[in-house]
Amino acid sequence: MRAAMRSFSVPLLSLCLALSTQVLAEDVPGSRDLEILPRPIDTEIVDHRPETEQERIYPLGAIRKISGQLRYDGQVAARGPLRSVTYELPAGHSADDAFTAAREALQAKDAELLFWCQARDCGESSLWANQVFGNARLYGADERQAYLLLRLAEPDQDTLVALYSITRGNRRAYLHVEQLAAAAPLGDILPTSSTLLRQLKTRGKLVLARLKGEPQDTWASVLARSLNLDSSLRVTVSGAQAEAWREALVAKGVRAARLETGTADKPGLVLEVIR
Repeated sequence: MRAAMRSFSVPLLSLCLALSTQVLAEDVPGSRDLEILPRPIDTEIVDHRPETEQERIYPLGAIRKISGQLRYDGQVAARGPLRSVTYELPAGHSADDAFTAAREALQAKDAELLFWCQARDCGESSLWANQVFGNARLYGADERQAYLLLRLAEPDQDTLVALYSITRGNRRAYLHVEQLAAAAPLGDILPTSSTLLRQLKTRGKLVLARLKGEPQDTWASVLARSLNLDSSLRVTVSGAQAEAWREALVAKGVRAARLETGTADKPGLVLEVIR
């Protein structure tokens, strides 16, 4: 009799555990993915904020608090419909991998990177979690965070997307995604020089499809600053105005020996690392 009870209780216990796991893996009620990004594999939505009209200030630099005030080098301020979703990754999955997959998916759609930081270069995680995103779940180790602000390609160039990934002290990893459709045109927003360099070194190339005409002084300045952050890099400059852009970069202080003129059949302006 006891043996029969034991043989029955084991599968019953397994069934209960399976059902419990299934319940725990469910998304929060009423939540849904953002259409701009594929859902990270095997994740669950643990926080979802439906579309509401809001104003957002997105930093373009590491954030810190001085005398009770947030400080950062630059910002993008916009108001419009905002949606956000926070994914919890399954155990053993890397927040960095989820962040990279999301970034690459958006870049494949020609989204333009405005600011990208990793680890302590972003500043304090507690400030990103509580002051920028208003989501305490995103507070974790400063060295295990990443942040990225992008604008989508035309005809959605006035839409911003923010990505933030974090691994907490309990090893739980999260990816937070926000999408804001600005009610007013964003205008020309220059990416930071460190972001351009990070993109160039990570992907091996920098595609600036919107820079189709003659060199713009502000863009030439930020590109030159970016290249001079790593004086060992040599690049090929391609596009319809490649030679003009090369001359503009030299005029801004980039050594001519580091720049070669490429082909004219590239979209806009393209810089590629010479290996």
